[in-house]
Amino acid sequence: MRRVRGRELAGWAAALGLALIVVGYLASSPRSTLMFDDGDSLIVALVARSILDGGGGDWAMSSVLFFPEIAVFTALDAVLPFDVDGVLAANAVVNVLALYGTIRLAAGRRVEGRAPVAWSVAALATFCLLILTESSTSRDALELASLMLTTTYYSATVVGVLLAVALCRRVLDDTSGGVTPVIALGAVAAVATMSNPLFAAWATVPLSLILGAVSLAAPPVRRHAPALIGALVAGSALGFLGRIPFSAWIANSGAGYVQPSEWAHAVEYYAGLAIERLSTPGGVLAAVVILTLTVLAVVRTAHASDSGIRLVAMAAWVLPLFVIVGGIAAGTHAARYLQPLVFAPILALVALPRVRMPRAAVTRVVPTVVAIALLVGSAAAVPRIVQAASAPDRDLACVTDWVDASGRTGAGQFWTIRLPKLHASDPARLVQVDHELHGYAWLVDRRDFAVGAVSFLVEDTQTVPWNLRTTAEPTALVECGRYRILDYAPATLPLGPARS
Repeated sequence: MRRVRGRELAGWAAALGLALIVVGYLASSPRSTLMFDDGDSLIVALVARSILDGGGGDWAMSSVLFFPEIAVFTALDAVLPFDVDGVLAANAVVNVLALYGTIRLAAGRRVEGRAPVAWSVAALATFCLLILTESSTSRDALELASLMLTTTYYSATVVGVLLAVALCRRVLDDTSGGVTPVIALGAVAAVATMSNPLFAAWATVPLSLILGAVSLAAPPVRRHAPALIGALVAGSALGFLGRIPFSAWIANSGAGYVQPSEWAHAVEYYAGLAIERLSTPGGVLAAVVILTLTVLAVVRTAHASDSGIRLVAMAAWVLPLFVIVGGIAAGTHAARYLQPLVFAPILALVALPRVRMPRAAVTRVVPTVVAIALLVGSAAAVPRIVQAASAPDRDLACVTDWVDASGRTGAGQFWTIRLPKLHASDPARLVQVDHELHGYAWLVDRRDFAVGAVSFLVEDTQTVPWNLRTTAEPTALVECGRYRILDYAPATLPLGPARS
């Protein structure tokens, strides 16, 4: 028992080392903007701040409600003595650890002839390698692994999908016929779907198809498959019903994203992203890794020694295939919807048997080398994380200091105002608007619009030229590096009706 616990602790220690390494890399790379500054990425932090300040809010959310992400970030923000960037970095580490936990669960129990901890660490290391190939500042790039380190690009849904695969495997591996994993599967499906309906497309439908296929290949599985499929479908149905009380928060149901007539444009769009990704050495390396894992998964599907392994192996290649075909058929145009392309294939590694090696190499040399490498890498990563999370942003500070000192309320457009809004002493002092000064109700607290008028505007290079319904001219221009404040005081600019 002590040796088993030691192995599990070693696995978690390795996962922590890998998490620190990739978070340190991303935090100091150009892609750090997605973690710390991106307008989409800040909604979880804004909601968490409102909760901790004692306010509820009348939030205008997307089709994703981010319940698990908000819970985790709020808890971290409540207990850690960090500013918001430090909490975002800590949240990224937690996301990687959660990913390892689900991978480890999917690897199954340790039995003679298998090494689930070692293969789980190998799977996580492979995923981290994919993160290290990504450096684009674009949220629309086909660099999907690093999205796992953010709070708003479906990290909880990724964990939920892998957890669903793991629970299905545990049921197939368990001959006792216990119902606890089945109930847990239904609960995961319900919570994940309520938070993000994409879970149904990433997990419920493809996993149901996989379970059906596995039961055809292995008749003994037929007594488990109906219960598992039922748990997935019923859980997802409950999740959709659970969204009804929060319908006032959902500014966009997501139905408009499904446009089957746009399938040809979707093919062109995703092909363009793939070509752009393959134009870099990192993109080529990532493609080779994913292709290798996919081939391995197909081989393991054909030669699996039991139904649990076959299910995990099938998930490694069926989920990406289903998502690609489904995304094109639905006419979608968003790279983030394709994340199963990078997280599902790593399941091929936990569907492997243990590679036989000389005992001395396994028990001494390999673990020692890996431990030293992870120790050195994580030790080097921590200062990079601290430096990135605490680096002063003078332009941002210029804006927030001016806003706080003015005691007045201003406005700015989505991509411009989100970051200053989060860092201002009172986020309500900065109202999110469009270029015509209509309230822009998207990932924001709609109570902000009650102010009715503002006396200054904040703009930057992302700001669409203003089209204001007024003849008033700025009485002062305040230059703050990449930002500029247009001060209209003592005049005020009326806000138009809010839209989303």
